[in-house]
Amino acid sequence: MLLSTIEVIPNTHIVKHLGIVQGSTVRAKHIGRDFMAGFKNLLGGELRGYTELLEESRQEALDRLVEQATAKGANAILNIRFSTSTITTGASEILAYGTAVVLKKAAATQTTAQTATATQTAAQTTAANS
Repeated sequence: MLLSTIEVIPNTHIVKHLGIVQGSTVRAKHIGRDFMAGFKNLLGGELRGYTELLEESRQEALDRLVEQATAKGANAILNIRFSTSTITTGASEILAYGTAVVLKKAAATQTTAQTATATQTAAQTTAANS
């Protein structure tokens, strides 16, 4: 499954649009992490317990996003975004959402440089034959 934050993947085209897909998780603070974060907050520095909690939450939301897209028959999710919201004191939701699509590789096309070279060669051949 291709996951991307951009809307268009170079050298591909969308053959089927399957709609919006999403995955979310709601997580509460862990008392041990919260206690240690209180000390860090006084002393300064990274709150590793919260960093790990957010990393786990984002991954779980992404896994659920992919699961939903796979069930729809997608081979890619484009324009992926994350959002967070507070559900209640000490609990937050992480939401991942995007557009499920079926992508197909585009047929090989000439690049602008190849087209310019071919045009220049043709012009030189015409001039030489005149």
